[in-house]
Amino acid sequence: MIAMPASPLKAGEALAREPIVLISAAGERKIDVEIADTDATRARGLMFRRALEADRGMLFLYEGEQPISMWMRNTYIPLDMVFIRSDGRIQNIARNTEPFSESIISSSGPVSAVLEIAAGEAKRYGLKAGDQVRHSHFGNAP
Repeated sequence: MIAMPASPLKAGEALAREPIVLISAAGERKIDVEIADTDATRARGLMFRRALEADRGMLFLYEGEQPISMWMRNTYIPLDMVFIRSDGRIQNIARNTEPFSESIISSSGPVSAVLEIAAGEAKRYGLKAGDQVRHSHFGNAP
């Protein structure tokens, strides 16, 4: 689902930051994410940002599981999009997405969250489908 904001974010409006833990064959990695859990914050996402630091990202949270579609409209930086089921397991990963593209990027099944991180970070973390993400949204926070 590609949602347009009900009300646009104000310039400089800060989002809550929380830690998440990524668990793969390469081990555990803790990163800090901004939380996008409203229509407005999910629609804005990482648009207009010029950089995204290593070990940082944005976690898009949804109620229940549903097929999710994303795009890269107004997004300057390439991203890895990690689609996550409600049990915290990774459904699939769209790697190195193209900046400014309006092509639809699909979750390939029902998910309850999407993690956006800088392109190449999913590979660096050793992430693959079936790996686990820990956060309170999934009921498995450390």
